[in-house]
Amino acid sequence: MDRTAVVTGAASGIGAAVAVRLARDGMRVVAADIDLERAGRVADSVDVALHPRQVDVTDSESIAELRTDVHDTVGVPSVLVNCAGWDEFGMFAETDRAFWEKVVAINYLGVVGMCHAFLPDLSAAGSDARVVNIASDAGRGGSMGETVYAGAKGGVIAFTKSLARETARDGVTANVVCPGPTDTPLFGGFPEKIRTALVKAIPMRRLADPSDVAHAVAYFASPGAAYVTGQVLSVSGGLTMNG
Repeated sequence: MDRTAVVTGAASGIGAAVAVRLARDGMRVVAADIDLERAGRVADSVDVALHPRQVDVTDSESIAELRTDVHDTVGVPSVLVNCAGWDEFGMFAETDRAFWEKVVAINYLGVVGMCHAFLPDLSAAGSDARVVNIASDAGRGGSMGETVYAGAKGGVIAFTKSLARETARDGVTANVVCPGPTDTPLFGGFPEKIRTALVKAIPMRRLADPSDVAHAVAYFASPGAAYVTGQVLSVSGGLTMNG
């Protein structure tokens, strides 16, 4: 499989698991993150080759520099996986504009900016091209204490569906994976009471492991998903069952 993938948020959690999984599937994988040192530690700790690179998804110049670097050193990408995300638990009434803007800049506009920058590469790749955006089941059904985050992730879902319509004739697919509660640093920042209640509410009675989400991403990125676009897949252990 002679394909290059760019994965954002690859220094930890879901992004790291996705980067490793795609590399094991035979792709050249750029593990991009704002924390280059940590991305490098992930690359050093696994038995597959990853190419750590720095990117700030809220900065268009940083994204453009990443694209140039990837072209020059790794290859023209045909797979883009947007995993970068951020949030802090808190009731909406207690948040402020600076917080809202940071959440939207990372979780929504970061996805938009990455897709816009790399779309020419994806369109040129034709039937090999894949966009997989990580949203959240918070964006499908809401989530107490994550109101702005849920709104941003809902935006990612709608954006991806629209992108899928615009790019289908070029052979580019665009799909969304929506994790439920997952064992990541982000979830670890929730109050213990909330974490315990969420685990009890999951029919499978456990958090998702990041690798569970990576399996879903690997399917959407695979040749077998060439006729699947504009779809939203929850990976939540049955917590959310959306038709």
